[in-house]
Amino acid sequence: MECKLENITVYYELFGGGRPIIMLHGWSIDHRHMVNDMEPLFRHRDGWKRIYLDLPGHGRTSGKDWIINQDKILDVVLEFIDTVIPGQRFTVAGTSAGAYLARGLVYRRATLIDGLLLTVPPIVADDTKRTVPPQVILVEDFELVSELEPDEAEMFQLAVVQSRRLLEALRTDLPPEGESGDQEFQAKIRENPKNYTFSFDVDALPEPFVTPTLIVAGRQDSVVGYRDAWGVLENYPRATFVVLDRSGHFLGVEQEDLFRTLAGEWLNRVEEYAGVVE
Repeated sequence: MECKLENITVYYELFGGGRPIIMLHGWSIDHRHMVNDMEPLFRHRDGWKRIYLDLPGHGRTSGKDWIINQDKILDVVLEFIDTVIPGQRFTVAGTSAGAYLARGLVYRRATLIDGLLLTVPPIVADDTKRTVPPQVILVEDFELVSELEPDEAEMFQLAVVQSRRLLEALRTDLPPEGESGDQEFQAKIRENPKNYTFSFDVDALPEPFVTPTLIVAGRQDSVVGYRDAWGVLENYPRATFVVLDRSGHFLGVEQEDLFRTLAGEWLNRVEEYAGVVE
């Protein structure tokens, strides 16, 4: 589906009906990895309208010259929400860079948000300023690695647990050749810390965010780490904060069962909270 905004058209996919939940994907991929991670949660849960969008420069949403930083990307997400679910309360789930944008939504629209899920969140946008553990592989599969294509091998270097299940997930999640989005646009934002970081202090909330929250980090995540998240925890007095062993930046697959259990419990809390608010 396409959502035509004033200066950009955003591609998105919609599943189910009911309470809106906005799904924000990670950098350099598209909405498909969020579909694969999140849709299993709704196989036996009704009453949720799941909205998966491609961020600017990713998937089927083009990059635009006027989008020069994360502030502008956040503006697009806000305009998209105002167009697709005008005036409605919503829940937001973000993974990796999507979790950074999700915190931007809390900063800008906290009073309309019923719940927040941050998976492997980069608390500090600038890679050079993050507190991260050393890269480590806990479970190796040399035979599997020998089968990988070059692009798969590059991604697989971040795996803490090498498994065929993870390889299948990567092959499903990675955009096919020619559908990887606008890489020049992505580089313009991602490779300049000033562009990749909000111009405002996203964690300087005027008041704590008091709706059900889940923050899930990987103990061996060498991309964004886990320690930085502890520093913002007091912003979320209703947050469950979990650091999972045997998982890195591919936490949703490496600890699939635990992630689904935690996310399912979070949805229960959001439903309870939203019912009271209504």
